[in-house]
Amino acid sequence: MDMTTLILVSGTALVSFFLSALLGKVMIPLLHRLKFGQTIRDVGPAWHKNKQGTPTMGGLIFILASCVTLMAAVVVAQLFLPVKPFSDAWSYEAKTKLVAGALLALCCGGIGFLDDYIKVVKKRNLGLMARYKIVAQVLITGAYLSSLYLNGTLSTIVTLPLLGAVDFGWFFYVLSFLLIIGMVNAVNLTDGIDGLASSVTFVVMMGFMFIASLLGNTTMALFAAAVAGGCAGFLAWNFYPAKTFMGDTGSMFLGGAVVAVAYGIGRPELLLFMGVIYLIEAFSVMLQVTYFKLTHGKRIFKMSPIHHHFE
Repeated sequence: MDMTTLILVSGTALVSFFLSALLGKVMIPLLHRLKFGQTIRDVGPAWHKNKQGTPTMGGLIFILASCVTLMAAVVVAQLFLPVKPFSDAWSYEAKTKLVAGALLALCCGGIGFLDDYIKVVKKRNLGLMARYKIVAQVLITGAYLSSLYLNGTLSTIVTLPLLGAVDFGWFFYVLSFLLIIGMVNAVNLTDGIDGLASSVTFVVMMGFMFIASLLGNTTMALFAAAVAGGCAGFLAWNFYPAKTFMGDTGSMFLGGAVVAVAYGIGRPELLLFMGVIYLIEAFSVMLQVTYFKLTHGKRIFKMSPIHHHFE
């Protein structure tokens, strides 16, 4: 990747950071006026009650920042890079993965927004029923994988440690459904303490940004940079004590974005390593629920996901 492209990728992250931080000044008072306050469940730690009324759906801050910055970066690339996005220089594969990935993240965020809306406006703290959420995620995942397959941009060959390149054939699609839906929900579970999901995702996306840059994948490097910068700017408002929560709107968008970048660089197996914190969070819930049912009420952790146990 040439120096001009590296400057553009770095600049994308910085612009997204500042835009996200500035948007917080506008969005948080607006969320307060709309009375989009979080209702805290009784089953959590007692000190969480102090967070009652903190505005949720704050994920809209970094969603707007990252999407606007990404679009601006593509326009700047068209004007100044030797490889033009709107010409044949950026491959059809790269364009497809960028658009499909952005739509995947936005659609996942849309499910989260509906969930938050039901919690806040309808005053149902459990939000969208789990079966409806899963059905929507299956449809969105199917549409995403279909778009990559139909455009010839999806390979069933996966590079695994020690084993090298392995062709999973049709089973690749089964695994992809499980991986994408599982990862989106794992990121959602990671959102539970001030600054947790946003800081973890910032690190993950910075890692993906460097990997994409090393692979010469400009589109995914820009995507990762925009989301990483948005998360960093959001942390200005989400660090303890949080002025706003990202809600399912934000966490599910981030889950979709993480998955989109991994598939966009053609290395979905990296999710198992880059997303290890997300997987630990999800596994702690699965372990807790299974043990609770098998032992008729006993628990491994004081509370799951595991970040609440450490609290």
